[in-house]
Amino acid sequence: MARYIGSVCRLCRRENLKLFLKGDRCYSDKCAYNRRNYSPGQHGQRRSKLSDYGIQLREKQKVKRMYGLLEKQFHSYFKKAERQRGITGTSLLVLLERRLDNVVYRLGFANSRIQARLLVRHGHFTVNGRKVNIPSYLVKVGDVIEVKEKKRTISLFAEAMDAVERRGLTNWLELDKDNFRGKVKAFPTREELTMPIQEQLIVELYSK
Repeated sequence: MARYIGSVCRLCRRENLKLFLKGDRCYSDKCAYNRRNYSPGQHGQRRSKLSDYGIQLREKQKVKRMYGLLEKQFHSYFKKAERQRGITGTSLLVLLERRLDNVVYRLGFANSRIQARLLVRHGHFTVNGRKVNIPSYLVKVGDVIEVKEKKRTISLFAEAMDAVERRGLTNWLELDKDNFRGKVKAFPTREELTMPIQEQLIVELYSK
């Protein structure tokens, strides 16, 4: 499967927003976005006025990069959201939040979504007692996500769970830190998704 292998710090700079793609590093003075908060490349410091299409495109690219998806996969989520009842933009964000790698990140078992995807791929988690190694697996209400007992001694999990206190745990998830277990209490509402996203721009872009 194709994947982005370049510098993720360039993505934050291109979108002019800290996407927290490197976990703890993004909170430190080493963060590249803090040091150079302009677009990468030799013309990065030039000011340019975006067209309406450009604004919509940048919003889509920002959300894609935030969740670590490529165009084909992101577009399939949009089509699925379009078929659901309710507001398409909100449905799209809820689908993205329901991805297993995102839930692992939100629960604090990983420092970033990139790291969470790798841990899921390596089979470190179970969902309702069954091993799941597919990052795009969509969790349901009531699902219990747990770190395998044999993997709990890995120092990475302890470090990540200490860091989650800085980010804060979302209301739609429940964490049992002592047992390395999390539960999906409900699907997130739009009010609980506090990232700076204007999903209506994405809907307008794909509706052209």
